[in-house]
Amino acid sequence: MTRALFIIDVQNDFTEGGALGVDGGAAVAAGITSLLAEHPERYSHVFASRDWHDGANDNGGHFATSAAPDFVDSWPVHCVAGTEGAEYHPALDTTSVDVHVKKGQGKPAYSIFEGTTEDGRTVTEVLDAFGIDAIDVAGIATDYCVRASAIDALTAGRRVTVLTDLVAGVAAESSARALVELETAGASLTTAE
Repeated sequence: MTRALFIIDVQNDFTEGGALGVDGGAAVAAGITSLLAEHPERYSHVFASRDWHDGANDNGGHFATSAAPDFVDSWPVHCVAGTEGAEYHPALDTTSVDVHVKKGQGKPAYSIFEGTTEDGRTVTEVLDAFGIDAIDVAGIATDYCVRASAIDALTAGRRVTVLTDLVAGVAAESSARALVELETAGASLTTAE
């Protein structure tokens, strides 16, 4: 089995103090850094995604510009390309990241599979090229982008494990529901250790 790690959206705007900060986001960043430092051989490849939204438009309705955000389909402005909010959280050491994925870029995007690599490839193309059949998922937010990425990884035929101690969600109830949904869909739930 060839295993990869997906680090989902561990960005300044999604951690404490950011435009859409979640409690525990900074701890997730630090925890992922510790995992990779303590177990450098665990993963054949490490992928990291970032929302990378356009600043000059509403990104297909993703940004609430003419009305209040509903926090389901529309959100406050966040993770605008090239801004500090879109950068990885400083507690996340990205030196182990092999594949950087940007998603959004003018349209709503939750799953890492909706993004592209720096050289324009899809995540599925990269997984296939590396022969990756198992994926551990960590990051932000449990109830949105982590959930969507894990579901798409399952749909893409990979074995998926969500590292429950290395995710943080928007809300406790919706995060718990997301984990139940993922387990029902075939994902394993475990801690990083």
